[in-house]
Amino acid sequence: MVLANSDGQLDAQVELYRNAFAIVKSMALKSALDLRIADAIDHHGGAATLAQLAAELTLHPSKIPCLHRLMRTLAVSGVFTVQHPAVGAADEPLYTLTPLSCLLVGSSNLVPITSMLLHPKFVTPFLGIGKWFQNELPPDQYCIFKQTHGESVWELASHDTAFDALINDAMVSDSNFIVDIVVREHGELFQGLSSLVDVGGGLGAAAQAISKAFPEIKCSVLDLGHVVAKAPGGTLVEYVAGDMFESIPPANAIFLKSVLHDWGDVECIKILKNCRKAISSRDTRGKVIIIDIVVGAGPSNQKHRELQALFDLYIMFVNGIQRDEQEWKKVFLDAGFSGYKIMPVLGFRSIIEIYP
Repeated sequence: MVLANSDGQLDAQVELYRNAFAIVKSMALKSALDLRIADAIDHHGGAATLAQLAAELTLHPSKIPCLHRLMRTLAVSGVFTVQHPAVGAADEPLYTLTPLSCLLVGSSNLVPITSMLLHPKFVTPFLGIGKWFQNELPPDQYCIFKQTHGESVWELASHDTAFDALINDAMVSDSNFIVDIVVREHGELFQGLSSLVDVGGGLGAAAQAISKAFPEIKCSVLDLGHVVAKAPGGTLVEYVAGDMFESIPPANAIFLKSVLHDWGDVECIKILKNCRKAISSRDTRGKVIIIDIVVGAGPSNQKHRELQALFDLYIMFVNGIQRDEQEWKKVFLDAGFSGYKIMPVLGFRSIIEIYP
């Protein structure tokens, strides 16, 4: 092995430490969510000084120097920006929102999904990922989450009300964000449909958005009993308690958002076979609409590729997998579908249509 020169070694050390301190970056973001810093800046018209933030957050004066260090980290990370006064001016620096932190304010913010991703229940399993790799049991028998908490995500959610609410609220916020874009910019997906079932649709945020945009479509949500029991009333969406591994109500279209990546190929094929049964073979409009990651699809920049890879590793906590096109194709064909179409139009995610 040829040793790098001193500059090369020092650059490598920078990259090594940047990766090691990524957890600090994540926890800085988590603290911004916990303290509601973005809301505090928004309440001040989109720009606030350190003193104004400390007052808004009701922090003890002794914490203000530490708040400065936190805000510097969040600004370097792109969560906020800092506007420094001119040299010699008496004004204090102003902290402002960025496109990223704009996603943390307003009625359709992404705080719930981000809070779930950074919740200790989901973060701590990855502290033991090395031990998990050394475990002799195959992944489908012993997931990372269960290694840490003694039960799977779904088992915990079935009896822990707060944890179940954490997941449901996260899925609602993600659906509100991404499905709004889908119906606004890719509404042709739903043209000509008279019925749609959102499988694993939780509290029905996606189905409600589709129903509102296309009132001619009868929208239903299929999920487990303890989930639909918490579904909101007063909507045109029908909620059906059931198990997607058993059967799916008939419809023109079946909608699967961020569902199949939770499961291995065997389980996905079983779900998709039930989807295929639910689509009338006499209806040429019948299809399954999937919103999920297609690894390698979409923008080819480093940030997107890195996020897809990180999401693939992250989803191992439920023994899930993020698939590339060939892996998706195999699942579709094995489930009996004849064709598919991938549209990489949702950032790091794609819309996939599959046809019986």
